[in-house]
Amino acid sequence: MTVGSRMPLRLFQSSGDLMADRRFEFARDLQLKGDLPAAADLIEQALELAPNFTSAWFTLGEIRQQLGERDKAIAAFREARRSDPDDQHGAHLHLIRLGDEQLSEMPKAYVQALFDQYAPRFEHTLINDLGYRAPSLIFKAVVAARVAAKKPALFKHAIDLGCGTGLAAAAFAKQVDHFTGIDLSPGMIKEARATGLYAELEIADMIQGLQGKPQGSANLIVAADAFVYLSDLAPVLTEARRVLAPGGVLAFTLETQDGSGIILGEGLRYAHAAEYVRSALVRTGLKLLTLQAASPRIENNEPVRGLVVVAEKT
Repeated sequence: MTVGSRMPLRLFQSSGDLMADRRFEFARDLQLKGDLPAAADLIEQALELAPNFTSAWFTLGEIRQQLGERDKAIAAFREARRSDPDDQHGAHLHLIRLGDEQLSEMPKAYVQALFDQYAPRFEHTLINDLGYRAPSLIFKAVVAARVAAKKPALFKHAIDLGCGTGLAAAAFAKQVDHFTGIDLSPGMIKEARATGLYAELEIADMIQGLQGKPQGSANLIVAADAFVYLSDLAPVLTEARRVLAPGGVLAFTLETQDGSGIILGEGLRYAHAAEYVRSALVRTGLKLLTLQAASPRIENNEPVRGLVVVAEKT
């Protein structure tokens, strides 16, 4: 599952003070019209009325960032996180982008809130606006790898990590007898259930979901643009290897970049260098079958740079 950087919805949590909420709404209108100094002034007025207004602190951080006021942006994002330690707005990610904090994993509450909001229009936006094709890339790569190994591309039990609304299960529907979907977002699980493609669905993060599965119980694990929400791939790869039966296949897409290691991109998703992926697979004992450059979708009228990866448990 993935979301473009230009979200059609944004998280709003009321301050509980009607006047503060109204000032915030006026400020958002000014921000969208490009009058950033006036928007910042209004938000600061809202924060005088409601000092723990997380949505206002977060938006003030965005505006300060747009104005190039780095120190003020950092201060506002820190306040957003102070007022909501679960960090549903994802202030931590902006602090990483601003160089104030080290690269680390995303707040789970942020990922869950993001996708819960987005679930009803997720599929429409991905397919119609972003030319999303991660599931078909994974499907073609898995079939090609199985043909090359002279093995059938048929799987008794598959697990779809970060299953979203079920697009990967739809791609593999004729190849899989029993599909389990795992997603952190209850909203996405509700959409996936409506497809009838899954024998089982679970609300869990990817690593937790795999930890609950018996060793050697899956023949295929897919993750269509789900690992872009993980920085360190080692934990999920380790669990995937444990859950796969011998000869089982793991297939996933990622975003990538020219440097080494991992960065947090402008769209607030992690981009993994190809060499990092190779070494992570070696360390976890999975055999790399395919690592190809492939764009999973369009964003801001440009193809997103990505990788499609297929590995096997030997």
